[in-house]
Amino acid sequence: MKIENFTIDQNSPVFIIAELSANHNGSIDTATETVKAAKRAGADCIKLQTFTADTITLDCDKEDFKISQGTLWDGQYLHDLYKSTHLPWEWHEKIMEVAKQEGLICFSSPFDPTSVEFLEKLNVPAYKIASFEITDIPLIELIASKGKPVIISTGIAEQEDIELALDACRRMGNNDIALLKCTSSYPAPIEEANMCMIKDFATRYNVISGLSDHTMGYTVPVVATVMGAKIIEKHFILNHDIGGADASFSMNESEFKEMVKAVREAESAIGRVDYTLTEKQRKGRDFCRSLYVTKPIKVGEIFTKNNLRSVRPGFGLHPKFYNEVLGQKSSVDIEKGTPLKWDLITR
Repeated sequence: MKIENFTIDQNSPVFIIAELSANHNGSIDTATETVKAAKRAGADCIKLQTFTADTITLDCDKEDFKISQGTLWDGQYLHDLYKSTHLPWEWHEKIMEVAKQEGLICFSSPFDPTSVEFLEKLNVPAYKIASFEITDIPLIELIASKGKPVIISTGIAEQEDIELALDACRRMGNNDIALLKCTSSYPAPIEEANMCMIKDFATRYNVISGLSDHTMGYTVPVVATVMGAKIIEKHFILNHDIGGADASFSMNESEFKEMVKAVREAESAIGRVDYTLTEKQRKGRDFCRSLYVTKPIKVGEIFTKNNLRSVRPGFGLHPKFYNEVLGQKSSVDIEKGTPLKWDLITR
């Protein structure tokens, strides 16, 4: 998978996405400053959400449309929530220009066909399917048909939902797919992160796998990295003090920077399968065990357990020769503390 100049595969660095979501807080200045802060914090990408209240739900006061799931937004009607949090479409181009100036990739999550067509006009390099849209197969087919990478969050998905979404993409001839493990709770309990799914997604479905995270802190992103995640998405806010619908589970610049540092360190720690030693490790072998003479030995004297031991440092013969040497005779006089070599043994 390649998004602009960033290649995402099993050998690439983790692609780190800062999710703007509702954290523009109704201000284009806040939105553009958030983009700049995301760059300073080490993000590779800033992601938007493209919808209006009317494209995502109905303006209806029936109980079906009132939030009552034990969330941060309980008591609000869906239309009211989305009306207050949506990113005005006329801001998109300006935000994308700022992202480009900052060297950040920028794309969005569309929530209906009109938003897809709008984003196509802006030539976005990829698309993100939000967790709650994974069941909208016609929308996924439309997005996949554009021939761009498709990143799918799985927060509320059962296995059948995931497979239907993947089939929809592939039916459109699009195999450029990533699946993100996601827990659609805000914030999400760390014990529900289930990071073992990262590997399973990759092997079971032959896709890039990653994480869309709503937990607090960066423990889960680090674990995801170790489990093979190649994409990590985290909500990003300019300043917690500005508040807003997503503020409580978003990271500010310093928090996000710490997460990026931890993820990059985790990548370094994972390394690769390689049994060769570094130069520093080779020098460390000086302190491993080897065979040393523990008492003065005369020429012709037999090597025994009383005058030969395996000790540190490692300048003598390998300890694997210990039993072979026992019973053999010294070829010269040997002082205590001499590393045993073959030329000191009569053979």
